[in-house]
Amino acid sequence: MSAFRAMVKPNKGKLRGTAARAPFDAAMSSIIAPQGVKYREGRIGEISGWWCDPSDALPGAAILHLHGGWFNVGSAAGYRYLVGHIARSAGATAFIPDYRLAPEYPFPAAIEDAASNLRGLAERGIHRIAVTGDSAGGNLALSLLSLVAAEPATAVRPAGVVVLSPITDLAMTGSSWQTRAEADPYFVREQAEGLIRAYLNGHDANDPAASPLYGNLIGLPPIRVQVGDDEVLLDDSLRFVERAVAAGVDARLDVWEGMPHGFLGGIGQMQAAASALSSIGEFLSSRLARIPRSPS
Repeated sequence: MSAFRAMVKPNKGKLRGTAARAPFDAAMSSIIAPQGVKYREGRIGEISGWWCDPSDALPGAAILHLHGGWFNVGSAAGYRYLVGHIARSAGATAFIPDYRLAPEYPFPAAIEDAASNLRGLAERGIHRIAVTGDSAGGNLALSLLSLVAAEPATAVRPAGVVVLSPITDLAMTGSSWQTRAEADPYFVREQAEGLIRAYLNGHDANDPAASPLYGNLIGLPPIRVQVGDDEVLLDDSLRFVERAVAAGVDARLDVWEGMPHGFLGGIGQMQAAASALSSIGEFLSSRLARIPRSPS
């Protein structure tokens, strides 16, 4: 981790705007690819993306993964290896949509696309669906749950949800923005404020549809959250899970000591990433009625 921190330090706070899309995708594409997973382009409804197909995926089940990138960057192609690991560990096919990005398409375009994908999977006859997401994608996954809970008679209810370092509070009121400012190797407040501003486009950051921390959490499906202890987003996870448990939700938080944002991308290089992936796979496979598999 010391060597990693020294490598990324010169770029701290520099992920800004659309110019960051190509380098961000290049970094995500450098994740070690899992064995036994095939990839193909596809489309759910009107939204294109990538399928990650483990060799013996369970029929009738799927994972919908909403990628990270602070709502402004990231792509399904760039995320396919990371999500391939999740799919293989869970023993289930996963779809990564290329939801619309800010600033071209601000709130609520991304959450609308996520909802469309969830419906689209069900229309294909896939009724055991888990939702996963990282960072901004974790925000979208949790916001999607609130939409589902508000329409119990008609909405597709996910069997379970896993989010990695979710952004739950776009008002940025968590104390870890101060307490982890030095420890976090990636983000600074001013950088995040600009990315959030581009996404919200004047919308209220305290709207529960934009910040799931402020939503009605009663009735949500089981949720598992993974976060590093050295993240400015730590409090976003801590406070969300605390509220979810108080609302009676089966929610659990794993905090990984010394780990930064996105540490799961270190699979094949860090034991913490392998351990977190194993935990994710066990949970997802249990929710999708599948025997868990070991990480590659």
